[in-house]
Amino acid sequence: MRIELFDANGLNFVELNTTGDNENYVKCNQESKFVDGDVFNLFAKCFENSNKLYEYFGATRYNSRKIIPLRNELLTNLEQLNKIKTIDDFLDFAGHIFLGNNFLLELEKMDKAWEKNWDTYLMKLIEMNKEMIEIVDKCIENERILWVIGY
Repeated sequence: MRIELFDANGLNFVELNTTGDNENYVKCNQESKFVDGDVFNLFAKCFENSNKLYEYFGATRYNSRKIIPLRNELLTNLEQLNKIKTIDDFLDFAGHIFLGNNFLLELEKMDKAWEKNWDTYLMKLIEMNKEMIEIVDKCIENERILWVIGY
């Protein structure tokens, strides 16, 4: 928690927004889901690989042509997470991701004993991955656009 005033440079989250059409979306809508930037970095490759126009500090549209590749990337990521069986696997996974070490540093700040509970954090990442797949599935089923906006 930050008890301070901060400007836009202090923001570090990603919005998953399904409120718009091909051209517009409702920024920070109540239906949107939000992911801390350091956590999102562990999933960013899925978004980059499925849409070459992905822009972290901007809005990226995942329409019917990009949403299936995104789903496939998220499924692959979920498989990788499910293969993690030890803390060394967990460290290796995060360490091989661009800015993955930032996630580990933030985890250390949040929980000094995180290494004892690493599997709890892994389960949270697995659950997040599944929830992202659910969002994508809803977009597919309801023919909606997924906007991914970094702040």
